[in-house]
Amino acid sequence: MKNIHIGNTEIGGSNPCFIIAELSANHGKDINIAIETIRAAKKTGADAIKLQTFTPDTITLDVKNEAFLVNHGTQWDGKYLHELYTETHLPWEWHERLFEVAKEEGLVCFSSPFDLTAVDFLESLNTPAYKIASPEILDIPLIEKCAKTGKPIIISTGIATISDIDLAIQTCRNVGNNNIVLLKCTTSYPAPIEDANLKTLNNFADTFQVIPGLSDHTLGTIVPTVSVALGAKVIEKHFILDKSVGGADASFSLDVEEFSQMVKSVRDAEKAIGKVSYNIGSKATSLSKLASRSLFITKDVKKGDIITEENIRSVRPGNGIHPKYYKDLLGKKFAKDAKFATPLDFSHIK
Repeated sequence: MKNIHIGNTEIGGSNPCFIIAELSANHGKDINIAIETIRAAKKTGADAIKLQTFTPDTITLDVKNEAFLVNHGTQWDGKYLHELYTETHLPWEWHERLFEVAKEEGLVCFSSPFDLTAVDFLESLNTPAYKIASPEILDIPLIEKCAKTGKPIIISTGIATISDIDLAIQTCRNVGNNNIVLLKCTTSYPAPIEDANLKTLNNFADTFQVIPGLSDHTLGTIVPTVSVALGAKVIEKHFILDKSVGGADASFSLDVEEFSQMVKSVRDAEKAIGKVSYNIGSKATSLSKLASRSLFITKDVKKGDIITEENIRSVRPGNGIHPKYYKDLLGKKFAKDAKFATPLDFSHIK
């Protein structure tokens, strides 16, 4: 699979993992909090900030009946969809300013559109990519419209079957867009660690020939850190300036300290993964003589003495002949006198 570019950032291959701070509903309905959150995301080491572009009326209907009631064991139970999205949506009139702030900070800024009008709006802001949220993987007209822009498409898989995923990817490819990132996602808030199933990441790459990544709703940083070792090239995690801001997504979002720690852990994991190498390392090289085994003379010997198990031995350090010659040397004679603790050299042997 080929690498892709989001803005000026290359993603995939040996490039560092692309880390996205998800603003989502963590703005407290205050643009100043949203701006401050973007600036804080830069300080954590994030590469990008992601918004959500919808209105209550573009994502659902203003109806209060059982079909529109959240009642599935979530923290939002008891709310009707229109009510929930009224509380959580990011006003469209904020978007231009937030894109500007992200640019000032050197962050990539893009968004998840939730209907066709949102795509037109985001195109007017020259968004560099589109994120398809987990439930929208079923909205094929939305995916097609995003893909037709030619910009990278990042797709979350939380509620999708393998056939849903295949259809979404084929929709992109049918309009000539192969710039696809597929994110392993567990649609649970928060998600249990045991449901992460990170082995799926490599399977994404093999099965669909896409760049694999993670959209994570677990608590803490262990799942995103481990995901890097299993092939994740993109990580998305909800980010909040301060959990005291509250809001629909606060409980499973990382604050500034936590997100900074996640970024550090991911970068450390990347360093540890490194590349295929049989180099023993610079420090190990300097210690190798001291730590290695070699053949030493273990008692005073005279010229003509027979080499036996009593007068040579494999010990540390590694200043003498390689131990692989031990058996070959037994029974030969010393060519000269030598003292106890002398590294055995071929010049000692007749």
